[in-house]
Order: sequence, then C-alpha cells, then structure tokens
Amino acid sequence: MMQKISKIYVAGHRGMVGSAIHRALTQAGYGNMITRPSAELDLRNQQDVFSFFEKEKPEYVFLAAAKVGGILANSQYKADFIYDNLMIEANVIKAAHDFKVKKLMLLGSSCIYPKFATQPIQEESLLTGALEPTNDAYAVAKIAGIKLCQSFHQQYGDNFISVMPSNLYGYGDNYHPVNSHVMPALIRRFHEAKIKESPEVIIWGSGKPLREFLFADDLADACLFLMNQYNSPEIINIGSGSDVSIQELAILVADVVGYTGKIKNDLSKPDGTPRKLMDVSKLHALGWKHKVELREGITFSYRDFLTRYETISK
Repeated sequence: MMQKISKIYVAGHRGMVGSAIHRALTQAGYGNMITRPSAELDLRNQQDVFSFFEKEKPEYVFLAAAKVGGILANSQYKADFIYDNLMIEANVIKAAHDFKVKKLMLLGSSCIYPKFATQPIQEESLLTGALEPTNDAYAVAKIAGIKLCQSFHQQYGDNFISVMPSNLYGYGDNYHPVNSHVMPALIRRFHEAKIKESPEVIIWGSGKPLREFLFADDLADACLFLMNQYNSPEIINIGSGSDVSIQELAILVADVVGYTGKIKNDLSKPDGTPRKLMDVSKLHALGWKHKVELREGITFSYRDFLTRYETISK
C-alpha cells in the first residue's frame, strides 16, 4: 500500500481526471507528489520521460495523461489520437519498469470494448468483437497500453494495473464547442442557449443511445482505493452501474442549467455505440461504490463551468 510519504507521480495532473486524482491524494494526506505540466515534460518524448524518471524515481504512478476528445474529435483526428496515446503509454510504462516503480495504474476507457458487447459490459468482453468506428483509433491505443501493462507483469512481474472508467465528467472538464465529450458539450450548449434566449437546442443523433456517467471525483476515490487494494493485471471497470439515454441526459442538463426551450435532434449526425453500460460487480465485490449521483454531479459541474465560462468563451 502507498504510504503518506510515498513518492507519487500523477501524469496528466492538469486534466480533469489527473486533477481529481491529485485532489484526492492531497485530501487523503499524501504529501510527496510529483507533477509536471506538458510544457515542461512531453510524455511523447522517450528521452525526456526517461530522464524525468531517472531523476525523480517515483514509487507509484497514476498514468492519467492522454489525448482525449468527443465523438467528432475522435473521428477527425484519428492519427493524432492513436500516435499521441501510444507514445505516452509506451514511454511511461517502460520507464516505470526500468526505474523500478512499485506500482503503476493505467487509466483506460470504456471505449476499449466492442461496439455490440453484451450489456452490462464485463471485463472479459475485451477483444471479443469490432470496435465503434468513430473512436477506434483511441480505443486501439488504450488496448495497447493495457496489453503493455499485462506483458510487463507476465514477463517481469511488474505490478502494473489497468482500470476502465465509464464516461466521466466533473471539475475542470473540457468545454470546447467542437472537441468536448457529450456532458460538457450539453452543459455549454444549454447555458449559451439560455443566455441568448434561443428557442431550441439541437443535439446530435436520435437521443436513444444509453450512456453511463461517473463523476470524476468518484473515479479518483476509486483509483486510490484500487491502488491500495488491487494487484491483478486483469482490467477492472469503474462506473456507477446505471445508465441514461442521451435524450434523458439532455433534459436533465437543461433542467439543471435552467433552459426552458425545445430540444431537437439532428438525425443526420451519428449516434455512436447504442449502449455502453459497464458491469461493476467486480469493483463492488471489493467494497467500493460511487457516491455522487447524476443530478448532483451535473449541478457541481455546472457551478464549476460558470466560474470558468468567461475564460472558456474567449
């Protein structure tokens, strides 16, 4: 288990997930953390990463750094998504092995699973079917990271674990008007429609796909729990265990934001995977469950969005 004085490196500490992990570690009393912004340490550069590990010698690593985006970004920038994420994972995982890190956690994604996996998705579904085409490049990179962790465990005995979060949202989310995920995209869209008094808001697709959402601070809590309790190379899902349709989500976000206009669907846009609910029975059996329910989490996120909107909108 991590000690309060253990040297802990949070890769990607400025992102939504990494900052939530950093916040959780701080609140739990871990005081010996290492961070580097991407401007100071490019994780795609192997020499820079190895020099960093050689100098700092972290004992525990949370690999939360990644190039991420919503359905449009994943579709348009496939080369960037697969290359950047492959390089980040390969460099950090290899450095963790070479410099004898006690334990590494790779943060994956629910998009690694087949498009038509049996619901709820069990960990054993990995590589049993075709991926969702709109984000297959990102998914392949994450699967490669999982296999890299498992291979180092099998060949060298490294304690490298991989966790698969469901769709995430929370403090510090990316509210870019084009490249964001569905939750922050809806929050921004409904907020701007409210202040402009727009009569309607258009959402992509039919609204029928079902998605599971987890507040990022809940994920961080689960990550600390698993870093101290879980030592298997087999992947483990992290989620809320329940899902909601995109249409229902849009209605809920509109209500929290205070938008009272109409919601219309653009059927020319893709729906993506029809359903993506993760089986979290493995995690529940270990003794962890989420705390923040969806409406409460959206309320927290909207408040955070409002504090940052003037900067975001420029």
